[in-house]
Parts: sequence; structure tokens; C-alpha cells
Amino acid sequence: MAEDLALDLEELRQLQSIAKRPRIVSLINTEIHNLEKFSKESGMAAPATVSQSPTPITTAAKVPYTPALSYVTVASFSWDQDNEKVKIYISLEGVDKEKMETEFKQMSFDVKFHDVQGKNYRFTIPKLNKEIVPESCKAVVKPTRVIITLVKASKGNWLDLPFKEDKLKPNLDKERDPMAGIMDLMKNMYQEGDDEMKQTIAKAWTDARSGKTADPLKGYR
Repeated sequence: MAEDLALDLEELRQLQSIAKRPRIVSLINTEIHNLEKFSKESGMAAPATVSQSPTPITTAAKVPYTPALSYVTVASFSWDQDNEKVKIYISLEGVDKEKMETEFKQMSFDVKFHDVQGKNYRFTIPKLNKEIVPESCKAVVKPTRVIITLVKASKGNWLDLPFKEDKLKPNLDKERDPMAGIMDLMKNMYQEGDDEMKQTIAKAWTDARSGKTADPLKGYR
């Protein structure tokens, strides 16, 4: 009997701690009072109230929003080379080497300068003239400029920094019409040539289309 009374009181007190509606709270309080009174009259000690700590509510950590950085493209630079290296000179003051990000690959490189007098700058060449040795390349910060050193994968002279297709080289696709490569060559020569060359090619083109000659290159070979 005493054990059942103690269990009833314990459960009522648990309900009391979570009840919210006034009528329900009043009913529980009345019932607890009646059981405690009955316990005293019967000579049975009422169980001590068990204090329960509230269950902490876990909230997901907020990830700080980082806006995408905007960059000013570095358009002005100079460069020179020797048989083994290419050096690029960028005039830019206030560069912090700790805030500079470099990425060198076999046929490209990308250098970013962060927080330079309130701006972010970027200098990149997505396709170089020839291959480089990425692990040997570097960027050095000077007071008024940055020097980027590219180590050539093979010794020799570069005609330019970025890769450029040879417009005068005919397309040798075997599946195409054999004359198509020659026609492409004529178009490129016309675009790159001087006025005299353009007149000569235009005449050869006209003669070929009119059937006066079967060789479109005749007249300027």
C-alpha cells in the first residue's frame, strides 16, 4: 500500500511539472494534496520531490555567409624570358604575400591578390604557349611590383605567353575535302595579308569559281 502511494505521488508530481492548462494543474494539485494528507493520516512518509533538469534543446550551428569575391583583372604587365624561364612583371603596390593565392598547372596559372588597398586583383592565363613545371614556379612580392617566374618544361623560345593557333597552318583533317584545307589557308592569308595580297587572292578566288583555273593558288605562288 505504502509503495503504491509513493509511486502515485511521484507520477503526479511528474505530471505537475509538465502540465500547462490551469484546470489540469488544479486537478493534479488537488490529487497530490489528498494523497499527501492520506499519507500523513496513515503514518506513511511522502516521497521527496524529485527535481528534474530541463532537457537542453540542441540547435544547429549557423554557418556564416561568405559572399563571392569580386576581382579586378590585371591587364597591364611586361615579361621577358631566357632559355629556361619566363618572368612576368606586374606593377602593383601594397600586395601582402600572406594574402596572395597562386595556382600553377602544366599549361596555365592563376594568381590572386586579396585586399590590395581595398580591392582584389587577379592575373591568370588559362592556356600558356607551352608547358611549365608547376612545382618550380613562384611569385615574389616586391615593394612596388610582383614578379611571377614560370619554369619552362622544355628549353626554348616562346613567341608569346598565351597559346595561339597558327592561322597559316592548313587543317589536315583527312575526312574533309582535300581542297577545304587550301581554302582555309587562302581565307587566313587574305585576312592577314596586305592590300596587294588581298587583291591577288581575291582574283584567284574569282578565277577558280568561274572555272578559268583549276588551281585556286595559281597567280600568287
